[in-house]
Amino acid sequence: MISLHTSPLDQPGTGDAGGMNVYVLELARRIGGLGVAVDVMTRATSSRNAPVVEVAENVRVSHLVAGPYEGIDKADLPAQLCTFAREVLRTGAEAPLGHFDAVHSHYWLSGQVGALARDRWGVPLVHSMHTMAKVKNAALATGDEPEPAVRVIGEEQVVDAADLLVANTDREADELVSLYGAPPDRVRVIHPGVDLSRFRPQHRGSVRAALGLPADARVVLFAGRIQPLKAPDVLVRAVAALLERDPGLRPRLVVPVVGGPSGSGRERPDALADLVTSLGLDDVVRFVPPVTQAELAWWYAAADLVAVPSYNESFGLVALEAQAAGTPVLAAGVGGLVTAVDDGVSGMLVDTHEPSDWAAALRRLLRDDDLRLSLSAGALAHARGFAWERCAEVTLEAYEHAARSMRVGADR
Repeated sequence: MISLHTSPLDQPGTGDAGGMNVYVLELARRIGGLGVAVDVMTRATSSRNAPVVEVAENVRVSHLVAGPYEGIDKADLPAQLCTFAREVLRTGAEAPLGHFDAVHSHYWLSGQVGALARDRWGVPLVHSMHTMAKVKNAALATGDEPEPAVRVIGEEQVVDAADLLVANTDREADELVSLYGAPPDRVRVIHPGVDLSRFRPQHRGSVRAALGLPADARVVLFAGRIQPLKAPDVLVRAVAALLERDPGLRPRLVVPVVGGPSGSGRERPDALADLVTSLGLDDVVRFVPPVTQAELAWWYAAADLVAVPSYNESFGLVALEAQAAGTPVLAAGVGGLVTAVDDGVSGMLVDTHEPSDWAAALRRLLRDDDLRLSLSAGALAHARGFAWERCAEVTLEAYEHAARSMRVGADR
């Protein structure tokens, strides 16, 4: 596996680390558990990174030196593609001949390098987009910058080079075909999974006490990177509108924001906190730095609702993790969230990003205990349909299919 711009060992929730980190690490672990060796190659971002980390049985992560350790923004990484590709090929040359059976690249930068490895090693290239520039640019958040042409062109090249494209959802598969011209027979839908042993219902009073939350609070959680794409500002404005309409909720309402600045959000890291202050919500909104997956499971279990107001999500692992904890999700009806959330059964989808519409949905869910209880049961049932073990099994089948249908020479 190739994951250039962020290591699967990085802490999700800040910088460039997010759902893709979880995806790569969990998928690698489950494939390793099936007896298949997985080498994950990523770029070293610190001199403290060990060259090779044995993560689990059959799984190791190699940190390859390509450019300065720190101070490189994601937008500057294309300039390091050649160096990183050289290190990937050099590392591969140290392995026995025929060591690799497939290359699975994650995100378009990795796909560029994966295409070279494919040709050098004579193995199929399987690629996961995770996010796509054309999709993101069609639904930009206020204040967000459009993805540059170099990424659009790069993604088109990767789509052309890959022997198989893995889409998280049917919608993503349709976008690969309609926006990037991917042949339908080279696209396969494989849903991500969720760690059902980690994200599970827990005694609410106990986890709230551990997190310093009042036992009788109404808790609406936002978990993720703080950037315009994830739209935490939509939730904050909705909370302000909710309290204007229903001030009686204020004494009990707590809105934790768990995560750190990322992407264009790093240009104004205090913007969300400033918005909270300007709306007079400092007594309601709590900012919590990124936490480990184990502690994140506590936050999900402690919440009455988890809000995912993103402008786009290729899938939305936060939504799935929250539901596995038995917590209903209020999400934007975009991208993969339409699959991750069963509208009206495990949560509710909002078709706009208007704060007034989000405020109305919040009020309904917070006021109706029976509805939340019903959605909680639906959330648990829905999440059980997703498991990393199943994702790993189907992904291995996809590798075998890609090997059988691998294009060579003029067929490409």
